[in-house]
Amino acid sequence: MKLPKELYNGCIIFIGIGLYFLLMEALGLADLVYLRLFNILFVFYGANRTLKTNFLEGKTIFPYNAVSALLTSLTGVFLSIIGLITYIYYKGGDSYIQTLPETFLFVGKPSVMTYSISLLFEGIVSAVIVTFSLMLYWKKQYPSD
Repeated sequence: MKLPKELYNGCIIFIGIGLYFLLMEALGLADLVYLRLFNILFVFYGANRTLKTNFLEGKTIFPYNAVSALLTSLTGVFLSIIGLITYIYYKGGDSYIQTLPETFLFVGKPSVMTYSISLLFEGIVSAVIVTFSLMLYWKKQYPSD
């Protein structure tokens, strides 16, 4: 059985983000905010792969492609948050959250769920921005009118 391209590319986003953050932690660079921002590149890559496949298949309807790209991005984001929650609990749960650097934008002592939900909202916003950006790019490449 073949996976839908949105799920497949969402898994690519998840694997890319997961490996990127594990590498950053292994190298001791996890506390550098500007390096954490590069995870959006994986979201761009996965959503762009979905759009490229759609256009190669002749699917040039704007709303269909927008939904397809958004589903890809959101799949990657949701899988990444699930992976993050799993990783945090593996490392010690709430006590691990307290050891994270102060560069995260939290006041007080966030719980695992508070931390994860705030990152989920950030990821959803990133997915929407990536989708809109890619749709503008692809609309120039393949005008529908």
